[in-house]
Amino acid sequence: QVQLVESGGGSARPGGSLRLSCASFGLSVSNYAMAWFRQAVGKEREFVAAEPVIGKISYADSVKGRFTFSRSNARNTVYLQLDNLKPEDTAVYYCAARGIGSHGYDYWGRGTQVTVSS
Repeated sequence: QVQLVESGGGSARPGGSLRLSCASFGLSVSNYAMAWFRQAVGKEREFVAAEPVIGKISYADSVKGRFTFSRSNARNTVYLQLDNLKPEDTAVYYCAARGIGSHGYDYWGRGTQVTVSS
């Protein structure tokens, strides 16, 4: 069955970096729009970055210039490079996939915690 497995979360200091990975099983990321979302404690889930099957990568304004989305079709994995981290980046980060014929995101990972503090 389809499963998205996230890794790479952890703790970092302000200005530090982390690299999140999302390995997919049961689907080929080359055929899905892939995205990252995050949710901080007490706040709503928010969009972070995404790449459609055909099209350009988009980023939330809050992370633009600091985070970088990438995709490895060969490894069937997507990544999110987090640079110049800020305390407000602290959240659970989720990987999601959307099929070609679907409007919403069909599959979600369990999430990985990112904590940025001094």
